[in-house]
Amino acid sequence: VQLQASGGGLVQPGGSLRLSCAASDSIFAVSPLGWYRQAPGKQREPVALITVGRGTNYADSVKGRFTISRDNAKNTVYLQMTSLKPEDTAVYYCNAPIGSRYHQSWGQGTLVTVSS
Repeated sequence: VQLQASGGGLVQPGGSLRLSCAASDSIFAVSPLGWYRQAPGKQREPVALITVGRGTNYADSVKGRFTISRDNAKNTVYLQMTSLKPEDTAVYYCNAPIGSRYHQSWGQGTLVTVSS
């Protein structure tokens, strides 16, 4: 497995959660990596992206609430989520950008449920 997402769970509205994505050496060192999510009954959508040089980009819906980062020593990309809303409920996936040579088949992802 070249990309493994973890850290999901049940959290109350307004709460925080940190997701982790462990990546293989072959991808982590050379490719931007992003978080995507798919809510029930909806299409998968991009959430955040971080480049090898640590440039970042966010969906408008999560700007100011989510922070993507990468730890080069651990080959891991994180998504710190704060001020969570019920509409953030989704399965979250990490992957290289769609269309990239490093893009992988979608794994199981990690489920985030925001509910009281």
